[in-house]
Amino acid sequence: MKYCVLIIDGAAGWPLPEHGGKTCLELAHTPNLDAMAKESVLGLAQTVPEGMEPSSACACMSILGYDPKVYYQGRSAIEAKSMNIPIEDGEAIFRCNLVAVRDGKMWSYNSGHISTNEAQELIAVLNKSLGSNKVQFYPGVSYRHICKIKEHEDALLATCTPPHDIPGKSITEFLPHGPGSNILGELMAKSEIVLHNHPVNVARSSHGDIPATMIWLFWGSSKIPDMPTFKQLYGLNAALTSGVDLLRGLAQTVGMTVLNIPGVTDNLDNDYAAQAVGALESLKMNNMVVIHVETPDEAAHAGAIDAKIEAIHKVDMEIVSQLRSWDKNSLRVLTMPDHATPIRVQTHTAEPVPFMLWGPGFISNGAKRFTEAEAKSTGILIEEGYNITGKLIE
Repeated sequence: MKYCVLIIDGAAGWPLPEHGGKTCLELAHTPNLDAMAKESVLGLAQTVPEGMEPSSACACMSILGYDPKVYYQGRSAIEAKSMNIPIEDGEAIFRCNLVAVRDGKMWSYNSGHISTNEAQELIAVLNKSLGSNKVQFYPGVSYRHICKIKEHEDALLATCTPPHDIPGKSITEFLPHGPGSNILGELMAKSEIVLHNHPVNVARSSHGDIPATMIWLFWGSSKIPDMPTFKQLYGLNAALTSGVDLLRGLAQTVGMTVLNIPGVTDNLDNDYAAQAVGALESLKMNNMVVIHVETPDEAAHAGAIDAKIEAIHKVDMEIVSQLRSWDKNSLRVLTMPDHATPIRVQTHTAEPVPFMLWGPGFISNGAKRFTEAEAKSTGILIEEGYNITGKLIE
């Protein structure tokens, strides 16, 4: 038996009044997901434990079968793992977004999805101007980067707000505050001076693109605790494909093989078909493959209803169709979002998300579509979401 976990990041959401009270999952044309739903066990799973942040790190850790209450110490250190950034005891790791602020308000949490090449140039100049033996910036993908701070472990006590939580809002009340926040605020303020009129930003503005006006530090975390490998826990060799450092770092942390498939990105230009082909090809060497698709979440953060619907449709047509056409007698599939990202709030929420278990041994429990409402109607709720992996492979 082979296994596949398909994580459609942020695909779940809330009813949209302007679209007849339907969610994006309900509005999307998903013939393959719906055909599988009629042959599957559907239900809801609580991937984010009560009181914990509804981040992809916490939620995806649940989907991979690890209890976040035991292993989750913050998101940034997991991303740093993927980037091969060494972390010692006492060091603080922060996500460092390149953002755009205009008239004191959060204009863009991703600087208009700045390109990786442009971003790397800006991170290099930030390192030159603000870096030291205590502060180091590391370039990532597009707007997502890492800042490592030494000898200021108290910075982890600061209250920080993700920039994608405050679109269009004044940033003043959301700047880092509380114990340990001084160094974070200083770096963010100084970054505005460094980035102002930088040639990359001048060029972006001249082309009508959004410039990166400052850095935003959040999601502080310390060194990742030791975690048992996936094979130790579940007895399976596993691989993962994703366009984001977070999932790749999580995979490395638990001993999964990270697949480098050309064309796999974190945005609307993701090559879904290639991602599916590469993932299924990896099953020749592995018992399980995890396919993580970031696109619906990115669209939801931008408040782009049509883009989120289109992303879900492409997952259905270019990934799910390939899963259905694989050897049905030897493949079990778990499909689910990690968390909801409702268009109305443009950020993550912590309510239970729909899951679908399909393949040999799973018998339909009456659902007709893969949607939030259909999953809820089955009456099944897995209260500790990390148990979902065990149900897939039992």
